[in-house]
Amino acid sequence: MALHPALARVTDHIRARSQHGRQAYLSALDRAEARQPLRQGLGCTNFAHACAAAPADDKLRLREYRKPNLAIVSAYNDMLSAHQPFERFPTLIKQAAREAGATAQFAGGVPAMCDGVTQGEPGMELSLFSRDIIAMSTAIALSHNMFDAALCLGVCDKIVPGLLIGALQFGHLPVIFVPGGPMASGVSNDEKARVRQRFARGEVGRDALLESEEKSYHGPGTCTFYGTANSNQMLMEVMGLHLPGAAFVNPGTPLRDALTRAAAARAAAITALGDDYTPIARVIDERAIVNGIVGLLATGGSTNHTIHLVAIAAAAGVTITWDDFRDLSAVIPLIARVYPNGKADVNHFHAAGGMGYVIGQLLDAGLLHADVTTVAGAGGLERYRQEPWLDGDRLSWRNAPADSGDPTVLAPASVPFSPDGGIKLLTGNLGRAIAKTSAVKAEHRVVRAPARVFDSQEAVMAAFDRGELRHDVVAVVRFQGPRANGMPELHKLTPLLGVLQDQGFSVGLVTDGRMSGASGKVLAAIHVTPECLAGGPLALVRDGDLIVIDADRGTLTADVPADVWAARAPATADLRAGQHGFGRELFGTFRANALGAEQGAATFTPVGATHVTTRDATRLVHDGVA
Repeated sequence: MALHPALARVTDHIRARSQHGRQAYLSALDRAEARQPLRQGLGCTNFAHACAAAPADDKLRLREYRKPNLAIVSAYNDMLSAHQPFERFPTLIKQAAREAGATAQFAGGVPAMCDGVTQGEPGMELSLFSRDIIAMSTAIALSHNMFDAALCLGVCDKIVPGLLIGALQFGHLPVIFVPGGPMASGVSNDEKARVRQRFARGEVGRDALLESEEKSYHGPGTCTFYGTANSNQMLMEVMGLHLPGAAFVNPGTPLRDALTRAAAARAAAITALGDDYTPIARVIDERAIVNGIVGLLATGGSTNHTIHLVAIAAAAGVTITWDDFRDLSAVIPLIARVYPNGKADVNHFHAAGGMGYVIGQLLDAGLLHADVTTVAGAGGLERYRQEPWLDGDRLSWRNAPADSGDPTVLAPASVPFSPDGGIKLLTGNLGRAIAKTSAVKAEHRVVRAPARVFDSQEAVMAAFDRGELRHDVVAVVRFQGPRANGMPELHKLTPLLGVLQDQGFSVGLVTDGRMSGASGKVLAAIHVTPECLAGGPLALVRDGDLIVIDADRGTLTADVPADVWAARAPATADLRAGQHGFGRELFGTFRANALGAEQGAATFTPVGATHVTTRDATRLVHDGVA
């Protein structure tokens, strides 16, 4: 199928926009490639330090230099369900590496922070910045120059973007991402949401709420709703960094173990020491980034990736903007309904055809770049039409089903659930924002209502409890951006705003912060840029102002006379309480240097770019052009 003209046009724009940064990035890659294998250049003392603890046979292989050595970088901890399965993976990987004539070393662990634990708590204010910490931790792990390839073990929230950003700084290394898989299905996500809303209305007590939550999050593996964690796995698959079909295989199964061992063997096969050298810098280019955006849109994935994909692209010298998301969303059909966009969880999605079906449909419609480099080898993205299975004890691949196993969960691209991807760019006198509409009914996609202004989600919750929001309302929650307080997800607002909407009120949210990565049924203009603390106009809104959020037209405005608007002074907020306690005092440098949401909220300077700070915003300049 010929590439869709809109896809080709957006890709060409990104390629032209990124020319300077991409060339600078690839030049650094060329210099590193010329020095391989890197450990051969280490001094004897350096080398001895690096393998002192290795088994004797591994030491012999490491000294040969022509035998691949794999780095394992993992987000393991046993407190959190998504990461607990990784406990066994290093042993499996090391064994598989030896069978392939290679070695593997656990190079480093990165933080395995869980937004599910910290949402609504002070620790959530470290969440976004944990991505850049994870990127730096990955760089520290790989900085020892002992490795010919890397295996990154991560699942959730900021972890996979952070691992990828860090790995891209070592673009000469082949890198394969190794997922852990989702937990078995528990109580349905729909039922869980229903209990949360009943609790918000005071109809059930905390015991009922806790029972529901424990039945939802009940075992090893990733949470089964389609939020940021599972969107991460989709992205790694469609961007060619997983083995085909690896994303949603449950942990603790023979197939998952076989895929983990196969990832190690494949990593050993694609180093510069062999004939199939596949450095990550050649995998992640503008085409892979566009494929990632397409996958996000087609599956109704997490809005957090409108931030993370920008930062990931920047780490590879590629510059994308929210205009690219908007332009692609207009032509990418929604072909998956997974909670919160439907009733199914990711296990149901996987059983109905999963990623093999999704990728196949999009390829046939000309909506993915097929001619990309992937860790799977020859065949480009066509290989990802396949799904893994065990033929006895042997790992094999077969074509994924051509037809949906459940048309309520997966639809053909020719007859989609929605003709567009459901991510909208909103612009107007309040700035630029993102809205996700795939779970918002058509009658709720335009909201006109008076503003009620808050400086925290706790203040919104208190007003709700006092009965002050029982009317048409747009909750404006400001001073929630990266510079203000680290941009925590305003997760606790989802149930109460849903209650108000169910009671018949016209309800919306406008914030320079983040909503839950899964988003929901209430229209929310999120990631408003510039944020208030960077001179954003959201600081000019006052209680009672008529706010219009129009996802159909792509506008976000305060209907205030121009002279009144111009005469207002920006509101201020006392942010000192959010700068201390729970480690927040250690993140002052991150808050001070964070870019805006549309620039990925990054605290690092992308290759070929320069920070330019103005009164109104922090932006990036490439070759003198914003």
